[in-house]
Amino acid sequence: MPVLPPPAEKPQLSAPKKDTPTFSPSKVSVIFVLGGPGAGKGTQCANLVRDYGFTHLSAGDLLRAEQEREGSQFGSLIKEYIKEGTIVPMEITVQLLENAMTDDLKEKGDGQGRFLIDGFPRKMDQAIKFEEVVCPSKFTLFFDCPEEVMQERLLNRGKTSGRADDNAESIKKRFKTFVETSMPVVDYFEKEGRVVKVLATGSPEEVYTLVKERMAQRGFEEAKK
Repeated sequence: MPVLPPPAEKPQLSAPKKDTPTFSPSKVSVIFVLGGPGAGKGTQCANLVRDYGFTHLSAGDLLRAEQEREGSQFGSLIKEYIKEGTIVPMEITVQLLENAMTDDLKEKGDGQGRFLIDGFPRKMDQAIKFEEVVCPSKFTLFFDCPEEVMQERLLNRGKTSGRADDNAESIKKRFKTFVETSMPVVDYFEKEGRVVKVLATGSPEEVYTLVKERMAQRGFEEAKK
């Protein structure tokens, strides 16, 4: 994607269409990680980072960090969208993910990497844009968990997390948003045979056992220590 415009200009939200993605899937493995709120994505991503050598990228964390970064061209824009409760333009999110991947690969030096992209894509257009301009994903790791189980987990977490959205009313809204926006992404990739579904109702250890089985089926082995 092009270099971001200088600060004096209005933030550039779109980029010219590229003939090929920035990263080749033969060198870079991308796995999207989706699941409703409380499905256990964060816990399982930490396990995969530890055992498989993945780099964990959270779209939400990148947006929050960017809005606080001094000199950011998109900081005030991101704050405005979050304040209004609307989705940040996908071009910004995709650009931040691409920048983070570029930085990680430069640090490694060999141009090869494994990335877990957590909580993304949240909508179908995000999925299509990322695969067109950044890198096609290997598959989507989908943590399948009933609403009542996720609600119980989040309410328990809310007792100590201090998160304002860990309450019954917010949880229902978050689950509804996930079903309406992210499930079409899961359904789309499932039709292409690119969804790895894991039942996430068990303990973290039980779920991770299932994750490792599914990873092996897709040709991913644990990294050598």
